[in-house]
Amino acid sequence: MDIDPSTTKYLISAKLSTDGIVEKPDIVGAIFGQTEGLLGDELDLRDLQKSGRIGRIEVEVSSTKGKSEGIVYVPSSLDQVETAILASSLETIDRVGPCKARITIEKIEDVRVSKRNKIVERAKQLLNELMKASKVSGVDLADSVRQSVQIEEVIHYGKERLPAGPNIDDSDAIIVVEGRSDVLNLLKYGIKNVIAVEGTNIPQTIVELSKEKVVTAFADGDRGGELILRELLQVAEVDFIARAPAGQEVEELTQKQIVKCLRNKVPADQFAEMLNIQGPSTKNGEKTGRRDEDRGERRRPEDDRGRHGREREQKPPSRFQEEKPVKRFSPEQLRWKGVLDELVNTSKAKILNASGNVLKEVHVSTLADTLKEGMEGVTSVVLDGIITQRILDIAVEKNISTVVGVKLGNIAKLPTNVEVLTKEDLS
Repeated sequence: MDIDPSTTKYLISAKLSTDGIVEKPDIVGAIFGQTEGLLGDELDLRDLQKSGRIGRIEVEVSSTKGKSEGIVYVPSSLDQVETAILASSLETIDRVGPCKARITIEKIEDVRVSKRNKIVERAKQLLNELMKASKVSGVDLADSVRQSVQIEEVIHYGKERLPAGPNIDDSDAIIVVEGRSDVLNLLKYGIKNVIAVEGTNIPQTIVELSKEKVVTAFADGDRGGELILRELLQVAEVDFIARAPAGQEVEELTQKQIVKCLRNKVPADQFAEMLNIQGPSTKNGEKTGRRDEDRGERRRPEDDRGRHGREREQKPPSRFQEEKPVKRFSPEQLRWKGVLDELVNTSKAKILNASGNVLKEVHVSTLADTLKEGMEGVTSVVLDGIITQRILDIAVEKNISTVVGVKLGNIAKLPTNVEVLTKEDLS
């Protein structure tokens, strides 16, 4: 059925049955012929069709066993009253050609309602497509903005132009990762004191930074990550080791996984002993001395069992067996030593007053900002980390008399009015 939508408000559907075989032209002719003059000039079918107020009459007819049945469709753009009158006039037709006929109106359909229903259904489809497209574009937009910000935050550090976060110089602690993708992933979650080694050949920039800052090496959970850690521990002064879960890379970790890995970091000495790695000598000889003594103690029973054991027994005592002069500490120094021992492997700092009471305990990464806030009564600071020039400058500014730490960083100007003590000074 082909109905012209431009001339249709209503659609009349009429059921036709005849006692003989008829065809479409017979039915259309009977409709025009038997309704002519029936409803007056205003509702004459021929005039209405010429003026476009009714559309083309469509007929669907089939014949079986000498009889015909079908449906007649009359599109109308008349008003409801005129359409109803026109429909009822069709039921007056009693013959089609030579055959008796019966026409019964089945329904008058408001085509605009059907159109509205189609419009609603189509609008739902279009809205769903629009919402999906908006969500996707919104996600893409957020990701692209986030990625562009991350890329803008990546700087090139040192003569090797290593990918790094913007807070490398300002932070007392840094995180060393493998590549640029790892740096981008940590920047994504707000960790900006990160720098990449860009391969297994550790750059000199990393070695120099490790002398001044607290270094956490954050490696992939695969064989490649272990190889990088081995080289780092041999050439740089690494303080802590963090690993991604087995088989995963730092660049693919979520924020929750990254935080968990960094919280579960282990001291570098402990990790090095597990892998039997010999580390570099530090600026004040602390790490090398301790490891040399350990190796000396372990070596002696092995030497006794060796091939030249008897000869070695007759040799004079080695330098490890010579008695060292006993250091004498003041009560105040013993107190600093006790506080420093309490902070071992915690990466925290204690801020104390003149009576030795702890005013506040903070992480070493936030120590400088905390001291700048200007707490009342601060006379000394003990930290499980490296004493940096920045900490000493703040100590001078805030009239802090004593600063105690694990070791001394790269200090350009040592203040005369601040007592600076390291772990080596207290051991």
